[in-house]
Amino acid sequence: MDKKGILIVVSGFSGSGKGTLMKELLSRYPDTYALSISATTRAPREGEADGREYFFVTKDEFEKMIAKDELIEYARYVENYYGTPRSYVEQKLNEGKDVILEIEIQGALKVKKSFPDTLLLFVTPPSAGELKSRLVGRGTETMDVIESRMNRACEEAEGMDRYDYLVINDDLNACVEEMHSIIQGEHRRSFRNQAFMKSMKEDLERLKEQQS
Repeated sequence: MDKKGILIVVSGFSGSGKGTLMKELLSRYPDTYALSISATTRAPREGEADGREYFFVTKDEFEKMIAKDELIEYARYVENYYGTPRSYVEQKLNEGKDVILEIEIQGALKVKKSFPDTLLLFVTPPSAGELKSRLVGRGTETMDVIESRMNRACEEAEGMDRYDYLVINDDLNACVEEMHSIIQGEHRRSFRNQAFMKSMKEDLERLKEQQS
């Protein structure tokens, strides 16, 4: 079977728990998955290390990466650029790791355009009410911020049907295992196993000739 990794894009509403889900998936299956590291022009925050949380680059370096087509996707938020370096992702895929990108919808659709074999997963809580109560329960944001996140969720919900799978994050443990089984099942899709199918057909033909 082909051991090349699969590129997976995970998106979801703010408050859906996708960050926690990714951490848990990686800690349970460290040899299976790699979380893609983004490049950014923002300054490192306390405790952040280059090549761990982000690849920290200058604006000039980032714009050179754009010009050389070295990013799978990128976006600009406020004054800073964020993007996914192509070389890091391709290196991990070639090592046989399934690479997870955690990005928003616009970025996800750009990745799918560049890499049509990308698996798109959308994480959502079981209901809109649960989403709101999780955002309120964090206790870290004002009601204005929560309202703007809920408005954003209404916009994001319009793109849910562009994803291959919806992952409903109700129980974290069950959700991690469901996501793992979706991804591993994806490795068995026929279009991902062209080399295996080709050799199987050739072997069958060879055996048929030997019999006749």
